[in-house]
Amino acid sequence: MTHIDQPKDVRSGEELDTDALRTWLDQEVPELSGDIAVKQFPSGHSNLTYMLQVDGKEVVLRRPPFGAEKIAKGHDMSREYTILSHLDGVFDKIPDPIAYCDDAEVIGAPFYLMERVEGVILRGAKPKVDGLDEQTMRGLSEAFVDTLAEVHAIDLEAAGLEDFGKPEGYVERQVTGWIGRYKRAQTDEIPAMDRAGEWLEANMPAEVGASIIHNDFKYDNLVLDPDDLTKVRAILDWEMATVGDPLMDLGTSLAYWVEPDDPDVIKAMSFGPTVMPGNFTRRELVDRYAEKSGLPVDDIVFYFVYGLYKVAVIGQQIYFRFKEGDTDDPRFAMLIHAVKALGDVAQKAIDEGKIEGLG
Repeated sequence: MTHIDQPKDVRSGEELDTDALRTWLDQEVPELSGDIAVKQFPSGHSNLTYMLQVDGKEVVLRRPPFGAEKIAKGHDMSREYTILSHLDGVFDKIPDPIAYCDDAEVIGAPFYLMERVEGVILRGAKPKVDGLDEQTMRGLSEAFVDTLAEVHAIDLEAAGLEDFGKPEGYVERQVTGWIGRYKRAQTDEIPAMDRAGEWLEANMPAEVGASIIHNDFKYDNLVLDPDDLTKVRAILDWEMATVGDPLMDLGTSLAYWVEPDDPDVIKAMSFGPTVMPGNFTRRELVDRYAEKSGLPVDDIVFYFVYGLYKVAVIGQQIYFRFKEGDTDDPRFAMLIHAVKALGDVAQKAIDEGKIEGLG
């Protein structure tokens, strides 16, 4: 049996004010009438995702995590909603946006509503999902890369996003920006992270172009067809999407793509079931992407190291919130070890000039 992703009870301290939400719905989305029942999707380290059951209908609510106002960037609900609104009708692998609220007084932060796309989401290294045999994982690897290339091929003008973001100078801004975010959220001295940041600043390649990029493209942000796990129904979590160099997007995906011979501490992070038999290696993933996109991948080590550094900084930001007492989610206590491990892998990739065999 294939398990469709389901929400659970809301975590303590992350409840929604349903009375205030009901008042807002009456004004802004009157078709969603009646009592509100709230569940929460339990996974994810960033924005909080809830399912609202209203008069027999199911919609998804997204809001920033509690304490996120201390992080200067990210968690931008307006940005995520804007991207989805522009892609609606142009790209079919998204949940349809419903409404956006910029009034933090309603539930304590800006939020938006979107349709629920029912399907399978592969969470963790060994998802409790039937049918993930070698042939299926091979097909899903192909669909993963092909879908990423499809995102990068979206017509910016058709989506009305040709003026969204600042694609010129994107690589430099991302490198310096993530270094700055790391320093603002830093809690421990991690020499490998310092060296990786310095190397990225000194080795930036020329940009290959500009496209819509997701910036968090990995298995657990894909909704799969329950009847065919090699088909992608929707891409979730567009909070960091922008217009920029598509190879930077590929680099982030490579950072999440753990291989069987990677260090044990990296494999323990469970970014997804990429170590299961049948999956592409990182090199195979890059080769198929190059074939589908037509883009040069000669500087792939740079993009991979950038991805590792970026993912490490995201983990550092979440750990910072934990250390500050803004969340007591026990998952976050161990994130500092992930930050250190990602820094070590980045350093090894730099030293050896490759993206594989880093165990």
